[in-house]
Amino acid sequence: MKIFQVDAFTSKPFKGNPAAVCVLPDNYKADEQWMQNLAAEMNLSETAFVQANPEKSGTKKWRGILSLRWFTPKTEVDLCGHATLATAHVLWQEGYLNKDQPALFDTRSGELNVHFQDGLMTMNFPADQITPCKEPVGLEMALGCPVLDTFNAGQDLLVEVANEQIVRELKPSFQQLSLLPVRCIIITAKGEKADFVSRVFGPAVGIDEDPVTGSTHCSLTPFWSRRLGKSKMNALQLSARGGALSVELVGDRVKIAGQAVTVFEGELSSELSNEASNEA
Repeated sequence: MKIFQVDAFTSKPFKGNPAAVCVLPDNYKADEQWMQNLAAEMNLSETAFVQANPEKSGTKKWRGILSLRWFTPKTEVDLCGHATLATAHVLWQEGYLNKDQPALFDTRSGELNVHFQDGLMTMNFPADQITPCKEPVGLEMALGCPVLDTFNAGQDLLVEVANEQIVRELKPSFQQLSLLPVRCIIITAKGEKADFVSRVFGPAVGIDEDPVTGSTHCSLTPFWSRRLGKSKMNALQLSARGGALSVELVGDRVKIAGQAVTVFEGELSSELSNEASNEA
């Protein structure tokens, strides 16, 4: 059973957001607890599990719609951008798919697709609805900075602050942020060189800070598209590793483009594979 570690939303190793990608045999059924255990062992923000789906792929098992699931070290999640990008990168790099073929995935967020063109991988995700909300009690204290406004963004809280410098220099209390009833806290401001910048904190799901988060740009893209009056934008996520994304709002969908680099690949030990077989 092959496993890869891929840095997503970067063209250089040790930048962007690392994700693990585990390629499951097409006739293989690992149970959720085994996948959760492996994700905890990898201890990355997300581990992706991809598998050919015989019911939707026909005779050419890697040519149809593939099953894709994502796990943090603590829980399974509904959507993960950087691990989807990393998975598509592995499928094209390892020859499971030709680069002129889209990567089609059946996920908890519906059918997703990724295309390769001009050296970039482009994901097509559903846009989140952004609605104003009351600022949670203790948010400014937890962040250590003034807040301009707050919004519900899917499962996340989107927080606007005054400028890029505030976003860059944030040193929040993760313990206090973990008490908020949301998946992640997205901090954003208008950018100086990019159209907008952000950072993402998710201590409630086991990720104090996510280096580069594709899924949160399903909220950030429609938010800043309305603010800036443009559909195509460049974005920077200002974590220590940093990452760059090209985004576009197309109706109720968001296109998110980036690159990825494989850091290492290997095989799970036979003991782990046998354990998964027994649990399945």
